[in-house]
Amino acid sequence: MSQSMTLARPYARAAYVAARDAGQTAQWSQALAFSARVAGDPQAARVLGDPRLSREDAVRLVAPEAAPETVRNFLGLLAANGRLAVLPEIAGLFEQARAEAEHIVRATITSASEMSAGELDALKAALKRRFGREVEVQTAVDPALIGGAVIDAGEVVIDGSLRGKLQRLQTALAG
Repeated sequence: MSQSMTLARPYARAAYVAARDAGQTAQWSQALAFSARVAGDPQAARVLGDPRLSREDAVRLVAPEAAPETVRNFLGLLAANGRLAVLPEIAGLFEQARAEAEHIVRATITSASEMSAGELDALKAALKRRFGREVEVQTAVDPALIGGAVIDAGEVVIDGSLRGKLQRLQTALAG
């Protein structure tokens, strides 16, 4: 386990509990995602790492304008403790906790070409039946797949791509 994940875990738990108790998990999710993108940017990271940057200026840099006050306070705590650099990990762990609590499976569907809305809806329905949970999907296009798609739902990866089928056939023929 990386040190940044170890550092991020208690902050992510605290953020999730604060968001849940305030009934603001969606707002926190959006704010942390924005803040994580800012903190993860190499140029912003250099500025955030500058010891001359005040805590207030650091919070102004990473916090979205519409962030709840509780999020701004949380970001201030991170700035005071020198932990803004682990915001990407905190945001990721926050999303995992939220997905688990809300019984949501997050999946990435990578297809060889852009999928139609009907195809995407059919895949979402099939994934919902398979996991027995709501499914949120992100899509990506990778022409190297040749055809079909790869579905990555965390611990479950379903490779229905033509490239994957050809690789499995090649392995079977070689063995």
